[in-house]
Amino acid sequence: MTSLSRLSDVRLTATTVPLDPDVDLARVAGDHGTLWERADGISLAGQGVAARPPVSWDNDGPGHEVAAVLAAIESEGPHQPVALGALPFLRSERAHLVVPSVLVRRLVDGSCWLTVTGADRDGDETVDDIRRRLEAARPEAAPTEAHGPEPREYRIRSDIERGAWCRLVADAAAAVAAGRLAKVVLARGVTVVADQIIRPGQVARRLKLSHPSCMVFSVDGFVGASPELLVERNGVSVRSQPLAGTTARPGSGDGDGELGPRLLSSTKEREEHRLAVDAVAAALAPYCDELTVPEVPGVVPIGTLAHLGSLITGRLSQPLPTALDLVGAIHPSPAVAGTPTAAALQYIADVEGLDRGHYAGPVGWVDAEGDGCWALGIRSAHIDGRRARLMAGVGIVAESDPETELAETDLKFQPMLAAVTRP
Repeated sequence: MTSLSRLSDVRLTATTVPLDPDVDLARVAGDHGTLWERADGISLAGQGVAARPPVSWDNDGPGHEVAAVLAAIESEGPHQPVALGALPFLRSERAHLVVPSVLVRRLVDGSCWLTVTGADRDGDETVDDIRRRLEAARPEAAPTEAHGPEPREYRIRSDIERGAWCRLVADAAAAVAAGRLAKVVLARGVTVVADQIIRPGQVARRLKLSHPSCMVFSVDGFVGASPELLVERNGVSVRSQPLAGTTARPGSGDGDGELGPRLLSSTKEREEHRLAVDAVAAALAPYCDELTVPEVPGVVPIGTLAHLGSLITGRLSQPLPTALDLVGAIHPSPAVAGTPTAAALQYIADVEGLDRGHYAGPVGWVDAEGDGCWALGIRSAHIDGRRARLMAGVGIVAESDPETELAETDLKFQPMLAAVTRP
């Protein structure tokens, strides 16, 4: 593999060829690769590492070093390499993305493409060899993989006693009411310990089946199905859909028609949503010639929950920022941190007692042209061997009720608990 500092020493080349569209991306990524699957957008699966471009949250924007690495790769074929991965919640933590040595991308039209990236001296396997190997991994053709026994027993424990967490929420609501903050997002953690290794690839496959409308990802054991589009750039077009304001959804979905009036009539939920939308719009505005922000949010039903969501769209101005630069402008938004940002982050550091890691951080991809798509790393788990660490957060405003917020975290845990512990 290489990084920005080694590009002068190692010449990377990339070759792209068509691939059988029936290739199973989750199987390509497996337990140790990278996966990004989205039903209504580009999906990606990677194996190996050709480069690890660093991500620096400096004045030049987080995308410039990644763009330099991608631009230095000599490409042959209709598609160029991409860098993808998950970034930490805290911008102060070290971050990098991965340019896979083997990348499979499925486009919106259903076509699949293989991009092989490496140094001239890398390996003996040709592009045609790799293509034949991957095409043999169609779901109906692939043999059963030997990964050892599946887990059968699980122990689940909360990282903080429920009453203690409710007291944290009450204190945070009081801090907002006193004017110290406008909103703060607090998370609580749950740890699952299994009797056998928990396989990230299998968890991702379950999430794809149970949450087809979400963006499913798997990066270095960080696995999830995010419902929230942080930002997407396609040429001069930009989109973001902040979600904030939540209510329980009937399991059957028969009562979905009542969810809109319930959420829209709640002062607390509307205020929480307004803060998130205003912050994203303000972050995108300097980069746009045009920006459209809905006056009234819509309702986005996801599994056992429904959220208020506003699809913000815009036309970018020149010079075009990369998708990763737009991530840097938005993150951390009030949807995952609170507002004012600095005060909310300090409050979280003082009272939450968690190392969020990649939870609620950006996860996604960017290509050499600067296009890309990024979600928030929520509805997720950090998986390490027999252990899975889950987190769920809620936005606290002055009107927040601790027991109600606790119940919301319980509901938000359900998708990942089901995917991790399903037999």
